Amino acid sequence: MKFVDEAYIEVAAGDGGNGCASFRHEKYKEFGGPDGGDGGRGGHVWALADENLNTLIDFRYSRKFEAPRGEHGKGSDMFGAKGEDIVLKMPVGTIIRNADTGEVMHELLRPGEKILIARGGDGGFGNLRFKSAINRAPRQKTLGHPGERFNLQLELKVLADVGLLGMPNAGKSTFIAAVSNARPKIADYPFTTLHPNLGVVRVGPEKSFVIADVPGLIEGASEGAGLGHQFLRHLQRTRLLLHIVDLAPFDETVDPVAQAKAIVEELKKYDPELHAKPRWLVLNKLDMVPAEEREARVKDFVRRLRYKGPVFEISALTREGCEPLVQKIFQHLAATRDAEKPAVHVDPRFRE
Repeated sequence: MKFVDEAYIEVAAGDGGNGCASFRHEKYKEFGGPDGGDGGRGGHVWALADENLNTLIDFRYSRKFEAPRGEHGKGSDMFGAKGEDIVLKMPVGTIIRNADTGEVMHELLRPGEKILIARGGDGGFGNLRFKSAINRAPRQKTLGHPGERFNLQLELKVLADVGLLGMPNAGKSTFIAAVSNARPKIADYPFTTLHPNLGVVRVGPEKSFVIADVPGLIEGASEGAGLGHQFLRHLQRTRLLLHIVDLAPFDETVDPVAQAKAIVEELKKYDPELHAKPRWLVLNKLDMVPAEEREARVKDFVRRLRYKGPVFEISALTREGCEPLVQKIFQHLAATRDAEKPAVHVDPRFRE
């Protein structure tokens, strides 16, 4: 199925039904009085976060969603029925913006979250509402209120704990396939990955995290070069970035250090907050480096890159070094979540 992470739609809630001006008509019953009912409320438009969806493809082809209006009021004290609500199912992580103003209206961050995006119009009052001691035969009624209408921009940012960075063919897809349940396309040519892949990494019983593999970046990605720039937004909600580097490129004229610096620079240009996220260096394809040269090549790479953070040496193909890396990632994510929890205030009278 095609991956779509942006869509434009139009939503319209239902208009309210009109009130009715009517009088009771019954044989041998004069002065029956007003009996016009109110109009019904128009249908609402809701958005529901569905964890079974991972793309906005449904909104690429169906762009207009309109809830039914409320029924008009009738005589004999009959009120109009309300219009049925419609529910639009969207992936978790969807941002709903007003396409005309650019304002963020809602964000769907939790599975099962349901929010109102367009409110139906209230129904009008029938003349029964205007009856009083001094107005025994009211003839006024009110029209139903119009429902809300919006042009919306839907933008999907995948919810993942860890994001993978790297040049095309750095081994990101091989790595996510080695450590998670994801099965991305893997081939020996660049730009194999055309859309983000999500995988759940299970560390132990009830211990897991989500990892996202996005298309490879190239120099100039922040200005639109290559494919990766379209999906950089999917890294903005991650807690940790893994910068995967091919330490044994097929082309000997390629400098991995220069490529690594270019990717870091693209992150900085695209979003300084994304650049400031914790980023670990993962040196991949060590199985293709002779054992006696590995240590020297790794030290030379880190020295030339002037990198001060954690460095991990792995082979995604043979899974060498992957398990220690996964354990370290889980420990880091657990510590980050604990640090983000609000402090619990304990009454000093009950402290031990």
